Amino acid sequence: MFKNALKVLKDRGHIEWCSHEDELGALFQTEMVTAYVGFDPTAESLHVGHLIPIMALAWLQKCGHKPIPLAGMGTGLIGDPSGKSKERNLLTLEKVKENLEGVKEQLAHFLDFNCGANSALMINNYDWLGGLTFLEVLRDVGKHFSVNSMIAREYVRSRLEDPEKSISYTEFSYVLLQAYDFLHLFTNHGCRLQMGGNDQQGNIIYGVDLIRKKTGGSAFGATQPLLLTSSGNKFGKTEEGAVWLSPGRTSPYKFYQFWVNTEDESVERLLKLFTFLSLEEIAEIMDLHEKDRGRREAQKRLAKEVTIIVHGAEVADTVIAASSILFGDSFDPKELSGKMLSTLAEEVPAGRASREFPVLIPDLLAASGACQSKSEARRLIKGGGLYINGERADDEARAVSEDDLLDGGYLFLRLGKKRFFMVNFD
Repeated sequence: MFKNALKVLKDRGHIEWCSHEDELGALFQTEMVTAYVGFDPTAESLHVGHLIPIMALAWLQKCGHKPIPLAGMGTGLIGDPSGKSKERNLLTLEKVKENLEGVKEQLAHFLDFNCGANSALMINNYDWLGGLTFLEVLRDVGKHFSVNSMIAREYVRSRLEDPEKSISYTEFSYVLLQAYDFLHLFTNHGCRLQMGGNDQQGNIIYGVDLIRKKTGGSAFGATQPLLLTSSGNKFGKTEEGAVWLSPGRTSPYKFYQFWVNTEDESVERLLKLFTFLSLEEIAEIMDLHEKDRGRREAQKRLAKEVTIIVHGAEVADTVIAASSILFGDSFDPKELSGKMLSTLAEEVPAGRASREFPVLIPDLLAASGACQSKSEARRLIKGGGLYINGERADDEARAVSEDDLLDGGYLFLRLGKKRFFMVNFD
């Protein structure tokens, strides 16, 4: 007996619109349904905004159904204009191939590609779009699309009315390729469902209609929410830009902190959308959270779960410990591992010093950049505001030796109540 994945997704807030909902719900309970989500590899990493459709595929697989993460190498060469106010920059084939490798690796954190009949199937749409001729597109696809309805779409109309935001024929034709993808997957892989963000509803409907017109078969579409913060900003965007899944683009520590900073009003919804925790456990977490919102228990659990999924348990433990240190929880710096120290060094101001020991503390603080001058360092010491490796340093005549270094190369400084500094010795 297959689980009704549609109900599971709706209960967790993943579905906002669905075509022929009752029929699709019944189909989920009677057979293994194949569903796909497309990811255009316009960057070498996915970002937090991609996680909702990825998690939808993951839950669908957990219910016994088959997910297809479609690598949009072909459509990625064009660029989806949905929701865009200006023309995208076209990527080269080589760049799209490079981006695709990074996306593949990240999807494996969420989907099982070797679990039997419902193993996830990674497919690249360039395999069929790359050989499609212009005449075939016009004859076999284009004739089923009404230009009148395509022009009526809001994002097209808005750009037609503004000459500075004109839309090219290339982007205007994107919907034909996406619809053709669905037709190809329906015909060759028995794919019955396409999912995507709310901004994809129009594109998805075109694919459903093309399947009906070309084959007489029935297919379905469903969309997920596009999240905004209370200030109206797109979820996953910060002052520093997008929050990426790649540790090379967004450090695991900053990734963790992004989730810890979730607003109280949103945290329950995000626990349902972005974790594999049961709804019952989420309810328990929220009960605990409401007793003392200041402890941010729900946000910490959300951050932990998502960081484990994306970066692994070991990395999650490291960044959680780093967060505890930097936000004032008690700790013993001498117990910090080398990995922890290197993580902290990437997230707090840091300086370098040469291995010339012994060195007086004021000299070290000035030379490493922890303080602007020796006199500033002395004032800090006299005021009781300097801690070296967790211990107060109140003697300006004290010298630091190599024995004081953590992991053979670091000093962890606290300057005042909340300012931290790492000294890395060459």
